Amino acid sequence: MIRSILYATDLSLYAAYVLQHALSLARAYRADLYVVHAVEPLGLFAESVLQTYLEPDAIDSLHDGGLSAVMANLEARVHEGFMDDVGDGIDDRELIRAVRVLQGDPPQVILAEAERLGVDLLVIGSHSHGMGLDTPLGRTAARLVQLAEVPVYLVPMLPNRT
Repeated sequence: MIRSILYATDLSLYAAYVLQHALSLARAYRADLYVVHAVEPLGLFAESVLQTYLEPDAIDSLHDGGLSAVMANLEARVHEGFMDDVGDGIDDRELIRAVRVLQGDPPQVILAEAERLGVDLLVIGSHSHGMGLDTPLGRTAARLVQLAEVPVYLVPMLPNRT
């Protein structure tokens, strides 16, 4: 039985398409729908740029307070965007229990959130950031299919097909 679903989004162009699959499943099973978006941590290059232009105290302040504020703002905007995508369907809006934006390696963040929430199903898109048709699954999708302890509903990115 599917009582709760985690939709992991990359906020790409096709996110609304994958959201419709997640909402359809949530409606069909009368399940709670949770949404998560993982933001990759700053890379070495970005950290180097910050160290070049900012004092160590400013960098620490950015990491401590500024990053939290940015993440909270991003989470609010993502939630707002999903509510816009859902439209006026009040019942659909009520299906979405929470929208979270978390920092970390996307597969690890998604798996940890799935475990924390105890969801019964993951819904993800298959896309591979333009790697071409020879790479049908993106890194995150491939890792989730390999490591998830619950079923994974994989939505193919049909516009990528010839």
